[in-house]
Amino acid sequence: MLRIRVNERTVEVPEGSRVGDLRDRFKPGADVLVRNGFPARAEEPVRPGDEIVLIRRGEVPSAEEMEALLVARHTPGVHDRVKRACVGIAGLGGLGSQVAVALARTGFGRLVLADFDVVEPSNLNRQQYFVDQIGLPKVEALAHNLRRINPYVDLELRPVRLTPANVPEVFQDCLVVVEAFDRADQKAMLVETVLARMPNTWIVAASGLAGYGPSDAIRTHRVAPRLFVVGDLESEARPGVGLMAPRVGVAAHAQANLVLRLVLGEEKASGGNHASL
Repeated sequence: MLRIRVNERTVEVPEGSRVGDLRDRFKPGADVLVRNGFPARAEEPVRPGDEIVLIRRGEVPSAEEMEALLVARHTPGVHDRVKRACVGIAGLGGLGSQVAVALARTGFGRLVLADFDVVEPSNLNRQQYFVDQIGLPKVEALAHNLRRINPYVDLELRPVRLTPANVPEVFQDCLVVVEAFDRADQKAMLVETVLARMPNTWIVAASGLAGYGPSDAIRTHRVAPRLFVVGDLESEARPGVGLMAPRVGVAAHAQANLVLRLVLGEEKASGGNHASL
């Protein structure tokens, strides 16, 4: 018997098996055959240690298959923890929409998406929307896009303007809340509300993302026991210095990575001010 992997699962198959035999056994009707990362023909022989991927074009994997595909790219124990986690995202613009995409791809089990705005043409330079979604509520447009990435993520859509009165209710189940607003007063409101009224919740904020300065100026700063701020803390949008996809994307993915670290227990509740976490 040969020990190989088929669609990210370890299996044993008879010696002399060919890729087409695996298709017939494990996924009849598959029309895309991949062997060790390269397109394969049905008559190709299978060798010990091969990794075979069998795909039906246009088919959405089952929940079980999707989980296996996600788990395969995680270190042991990671997927179970992210699958159980609930994360809130306040604002679904350049930061929030990209954070949501990163977390959905990572396999987070539940995302609470809050934004009262609609998709505008000016959003398309940096936000995870498409031309045919202009005019749609952001929560609906982003949910559609996320479900195309991972149809099994649990999405709670909150098309509301966040205020000190409703923040604790909207994000009540969230271990982490991502602050992804544009306006300084909204940022301050969210941070102050979470810190004051949600004692078991982390907040990952952002400040200083404008323009096209060096990517390595985007740092992660711990400014309170449960508060992190991603950015250079200085650059603001102004004439000649706009909000642009590359630098906003750097910050958004730094926020998403920090969310992952918090969920996995890599950051502990403590004081201090630490740059570059």
